Amino acid sequence: MWKTKRSTVNGYFLAGKNMTWWPVGTSLFASNVGSGHFIGLAGSGAAAGIGPVAYEWNGMLMVLVLGWFFLPIYIASGVTTMPEYLQRRFGGKRIQIFIAILYLFIYIFTKISVDMYAGAVFIQQALGWDIYLAVVLLLVITAFYTVAGGLAAVIYTDAAQTLVMLMGALTLMGFSFTEVGGWQAVFDRYSSAIPSIRPPNTTCGIPREDAFHLFRDPLTSDLPWPGVLLGMSIPSMWYWCSDQVIVQRSLAAKNLLHAKGGSLLAAYLKVLPFFMMLLPGMISRILYPDEVACADPEACKKVCGNSVGCSDIAYAKLVMELLPSGLRGLMMAVLLAALMSSLTSIFNSSSTLFTMDLWRHMRRASEWELMIVVFVLVLVVVSVLWIPLVQASQGGQLFIYIQSISIYLQPPVSVVFLMGCFWKRTNEKGAFWGLVLGLLVGLVRMILDFIYPVPQCYETDSRPDVIKYVHYLYFSIILSLFTLTVVVCISLTAEKPTEEQVSLAHTRHSDGSCPPPRAQNNPSMSTKSQTTPSKLKNILLWLCGMKQESGGENAPPSLPDTVVCSLEEDPRLRHVVNGNLIVCLSVAVFLIAYWA
Repeated sequence: MWKTKRSTVNGYFLAGKNMTWWPVGTSLFASNVGSGHFIGLAGSGAAAGIGPVAYEWNGMLMVLVLGWFFLPIYIASGVTTMPEYLQRRFGGKRIQIFIAILYLFIYIFTKISVDMYAGAVFIQQALGWDIYLAVVLLLVITAFYTVAGGLAAVIYTDAAQTLVMLMGALTLMGFSFTEVGGWQAVFDRYSSAIPSIRPPNTTCGIPREDAFHLFRDPLTSDLPWPGVLLGMSIPSMWYWCSDQVIVQRSLAAKNLLHAKGGSLLAAYLKVLPFFMMLLPGMISRILYPDEVACADPEACKKVCGNSVGCSDIAYAKLVMELLPSGLRGLMMAVLLAALMSSLTSIFNSSSTLFTMDLWRHMRRASEWELMIVVFVLVLVVVSVLWIPLVQASQGGQLFIYIQSISIYLQPPVSVVFLMGCFWKRTNEKGAFWGLVLGLLVGLVRMILDFIYPVPQCYETDSRPDVIKYVHYLYFSIILSLFTLTVVVCISLTAEKPTEEQVSLAHTRHSDGSCPPPRAQNNPSMSTKSQTTPSKLKNILLWLCGMKQESGGENAPPSLPDTVVCSLEEDPRLRHVVNGNLIVCLSVAVFLIAYWA
């Protein structure tokens, strides 16, 4: 809490721009790998085999794209948030406000509600607590140090929690492989992990024949290989290259080399979820087929309270059945660390978006952190109300729910960032209408998916053809091409962007100097306050790091006088980092090719 000057935007939201590569890398990994990963990826491994790990290894490539292509642009433009970058690139305010609101909705649908549900599933299995009681107690702790410490506190706790997660998860992996009989036993026994009670004359409860293939049939499989190669990359690019939660950690690095080093560390760590989450999920199905792979709705209801399937209890089941008491406590710490690291990252980034891109356009910007507290509470309440839909979606596979919702909302944003960064002719009208029309199409598909859910294995598929035959990964490709067409056509017919706007997209070749912070023209932005704060408010202001000025003025985080955004790189260290890039890319290509 005390490491950075929290009374400035730089200090509170970007940790003073003084982070080295290892806290940045561990925070990127911890922000990505929440309890939703442990519960969801293990559950999808139990239900469908190794296919879902393609999302992890695609992320390895995209976090490197962030470090080498997008970060130089973001750092040199001197921005704090991603909507702020679009505002500088295109001008006007409507894209900035539209994107900020959209990001907050995406966080509710795919991050906060998912992580809270996943953490609650584990606590329910471990302690028998009510799901919502567990959620409330966890949120009190995470909200406290998120609001009090700013990004610096979040990043350093992420680093500690990453160590705890790796120790605990690798320990459970060792116990799992020992219990099942070793590496080869997973391949030999998975295909026969069938529950004793299942609907007759159906495929219910029978493992997939392509369970150990990453690339699957393009027409009939759950993850068609063309969609894995193309459709998966567009929303993944949004997540790793333009999501506020991820990019904010990289912007906190002291220079571009440390930001690249953080991306490399995160990419190396992304190899591990396959071994410490997905394979243990498959082992859980082998060891406990009647519970984890239950196929009868009534049986599933008794096991986990969810009639559509219980694969999401795979990881928690291993913890409770295999580990002795002390290590069981360690794994409780692991899951709680995963939950809190991702929630704190989301809360901090959400409050950054709210404060920098929405609140200061609405009224005076004093006491920002106090507004953050209220806003985080609103996010939490809406997310809790969304949990029942998360539970019932995508046949009970949490990880697949996350990916499908992402694909309906994120491709238009990815296309706009890609075109804004790398095509000079893109203008505000093209970007705005590409976003609006692309999101309308994506929302229609998302609503149809909730109206016509995936049928159970014993039910007839009566969904409309556009849902039944257009896989969500193929829809990602269609939506991206549609958005790209709209952006290009409108940009070519409208006026060109100004030279000042275009220069932002090419600062990666500049001398590294930064544009000055934009002045705020809103007359209601005054930070003067003539009233003396109450004692309670004084305590809150002190907790949030806000200065107490004479005359009762509460000084909010102010814009920094200078922004450190040099793109200069030490030549020797640059060779080390680039060499690691080649190694990391080789590892990713090998893993994908080996399991294809």
